[in-house]
Amino acid sequence: MSRRSSPLLELTLCRAKEFIREPEAVFWVFAFPMLLAVALGFAFREKGPDQIPVGVVAPAGDAASRAAADRAVTTLAGSPVLLPRRYEETEGREALRTGKISLLVEMQTPPVFRFDETRPDSRIARLEADDALQQAAGRRDALQVRAEKVTEKGSRYIDFLVPGLLGMNLMGTGIWSLAFSVTNARNRKILKRLVATPMRKSDYLLSQILGRLGFLIPEMIVLVGGGWLLFDVAVRGSLLLLTATCLLGAMTFCGMGLLIASRVETMEGASGLANLVMLPMWLLSGVFFSSERFPDVVQPVVKALPLTALNQALRGVMIEGSSLTEIALPLAIVAAWGVACFAVALKIFRWR
Repeated sequence: MSRRSSPLLELTLCRAKEFIREPEAVFWVFAFPMLLAVALGFAFREKGPDQIPVGVVAPAGDAASRAAADRAVTTLAGSPVLLPRRYEETEGREALRTGKISLLVEMQTPPVFRFDETRPDSRIARLEADDALQQAAGRRDALQVRAEKVTEKGSRYIDFLVPGLLGMNLMGTGIWSLAFSVTNARNRKILKRLVATPMRKSDYLLSQILGRLGFLIPEMIVLVGGGWLLFDVAVRGSLLLLTATCLLGAMTFCGMGLLIASRVETMEGASGLANLVMLPMWLLSGVFFSSERFPDVVQPVVKALPLTALNQALRGVMIEGSSLTEIALPLAIVAAWGVACFAVALKIFRWR
């Protein structure tokens, strides 16, 4: 007499095969994050900063001012930061208004700097232009300083980006794949048929999560390994801890995907709810830039988001070489979200 297979095992294998047979799903899980990392890595590769465009004008009909403007262009061209260009007065003001230049220098007596102080590049251009013109006029620095340029692994944008992309990918694939898979099964009446089988609700929901986790290691190898091969992005901490962190994050977002799909009847509804859940985390959780840039008043909300906590833990392991105790708090936040979402999904899930 043959032994009966475990419902959980059979459902997990079924979910894994279903995923493999979807080329578009394989692309979004493995190829897309790698392509995004490569594109952004080359865009923000190690190179000198781009020169800031600066305009120089002089009042029409004033020969002395126009000669001073020509000398100013030559002086500013000696700065490695600035890219000066001579304009007529009206043309220069229009270039500043439309953002073609970051600073407009009007060679009057005294010279006038026109710039938008809310733009960081404009403030930098103003300081650099003032320094160059002052030195050309004979100013000497009372204090001599020595600058040392530092470029280390962990301080580059690509080092910051790869953990964020890994967290974003874990969120996107966990929520999208499960929300759509369960909703699609409900639409095709597959869930209705499964009710008649010797299977518990928890078996079905756990199989969805386990089927997704089976692709976690290849996903990590593609993104983390690609970052190491192409951009020398190192993992300073424990690979085992990094894997465990990814595993916890994947399970949490799978639980969120199950919660979204627990009552939704249409693919449009699942898509809308998934976007509603993920959009705040895309914007606030520090995938492409630090979440510390947001005002202090919203920081408690930002730090409570599961993707923020996951990205913090991933960057702690990869960039800072943090230990388990050092990332215990963000991991606890991620775990709390996962337990809560799965428990609620198990409670309110319906087959039809």
